[in-house]
Amino acid sequence: MSLVRRQFLSRAAVAGSVLGAPMVANAQSARFNWKMTSAYGKGSPFYMDGPGSATDLAKRIREMSDGRLNIQVFGAGELIPAFEGFDAVRAGTVEMNHANAYFWTGKTAAAQYFTAVPFGMNFQGMNGWFYDGGGIDLWNEVYAPFGMVAMPCGNTGVQMTGWFKKEIKTVADLKGLKMRIPGLAGKVYANLGVDVKVLPGGEIFPALERGVIDAAEFVGPFQDRRLGLQKAAKYYYTTGWHEASTVSELLINKAAWDKLPADLKAIVSNASAACNVISEAWCQKANSEAMDDLVKNQGVIARPLPDDVIKALKTETNKVLTEAIKDPLTKKVHDSYFAFKSKYDRWTEVSEEAYHLKVRG
Repeated sequence: MSLVRRQFLSRAAVAGSVLGAPMVANAQSARFNWKMTSAYGKGSPFYMDGPGSATDLAKRIREMSDGRLNIQVFGAGELIPAFEGFDAVRAGTVEMNHANAYFWTGKTAAAQYFTAVPFGMNFQGMNGWFYDGGGIDLWNEVYAPFGMVAMPCGNTGVQMTGWFKKEIKTVADLKGLKMRIPGLAGKVYANLGVDVKVLPGGEIFPALERGVIDAAEFVGPFQDRRLGLQKAAKYYYTTGWHEASTVSELLINKAAWDKLPADLKAIVSNASAACNVISEAWCQKANSEAMDDLVKNQGVIARPLPDDVIKALKTETNKVLTEAIKDPLTKKVHDSYFAFKSKYDRWTEVSEEAYHLKVRG
């Protein structure tokens, strides 16, 4: 190589590094102000306040990014109604929404699998599928036509079957019952004669108290006690067949996401993963204390559903899941979910199940 050419290349390299430096600096100094809505009311524990909540997520992102990504959080009804987050993010009205994917099953049937599947996987299984089984990639494949991306950002763990004004002894006791229950579980109950209602959390207690509904499912002991559901119904069924774990969804407008530099994307992803674990840990403590209080101090009758009722629910679940597969993408998600569940179930038989049966007791 000639001396002239070597000098030219050296100068070009120096120039390139000088020109590239401002571009890197600009990317790292750019600031973003986003809005995030929620399906839950302002102040709601777990969802809006406390460890792993929407406000906690926003705080973590702000602190880790040194204020470069600031997210203003709005509770249900503050900016948009509770169940309009999907459309608001899709339209770019807001950059983010914090809710549960099964609220959007009317948009795409596959959304249910990213929140909870009746008789499905628990918290550990869901995380295994999401982070190492291709679940998050499928989630984003499902949302790609809508111009959105998503990731898990919370989990309630096992939820309770719910509150009933009367005792459930047989499958026949479900017929004609008016019950608040969302998602695929609602379709399962409907097949057994239940009159299914979908209500935001804040409307459940007055509806149950006034007899507009006869039964209601919300989350678990802490959240349910906060709503006062124990004052409107005394039978609390604990089986949790419908939501063995319930995932909170961070929904993001893809055009806005693509404008973030790589480090801010990493911050959002890692803050979301942290909240996913932290929120579930909070639920364990809060629910254990609340359950003791409900049974010991508030006269609540807590029990699992009768075996024949569980059997009927499982039979109808299989039918509903089969009927829900109406397109190749939903089938792809379904097959992935249950293939992972099959392997996970075999593992839990010799791990978690053995622990609960042989060690814990």
